[in-house]
Amino acid sequence: MATTRSNGLEELFLDTLKDIYYAERKILKALPKMQRAAQSPDLKAAFEKHKGETEGHVERLEQVFELLGKRAQGKTCDAIEGIIAEGEEIIDEFKGSPAIDAGLISSAQAVEHYEITRYGTLKRWAEVLGMEDAAKLLDATLGEESMTDEALTGLADASANEMAKAA
Repeated sequence: MATTRSNGLEELFLDTLKDIYYAERKILKALPKMQRAAQSPDLKAAFEKHKGETEGHVERLEQVFELLGKRAQGKTCDAIEGIIAEGEEIIDEFKGSPAIDAGLISSAQAVEHYEITRYGTLKRWAEVLGMEDAAKLLDATLGEESMTDEALTGLADASANEMAKAA
């Protein structure tokens, strides 16, 4: 009698790791376009900073794959595809308007919130699975994603929302 292998938490962890790896690589491609569309020098700088951080996130994910003895590979992430498509729509519809920076911040925060959810979940699963080194790597990225979200809120509160309102 053939035994069937049930998908457990380790398989779910790996599947979700592939999802966020794909997402991070897509984000790397989207950030320069967002940076070019931004009007505020502070927002442009924030996108540039996050691009560098995202490169580090990809490297950390590759380290987690290595810890698992797996090849780093992505799995199409429909959620990030949709979030990035919405961001591109905002760029197309509001480019050059006083509302563009507020729209870009909104799009960037949608990305951050998705990432925060994924990294928080992966960190916890790594802990449950006894993958302490992986949990530390994921926690480092989770902290950076949370700080980026807070910085984006600060930029929105500082001027972007008011400029959009005045238009």
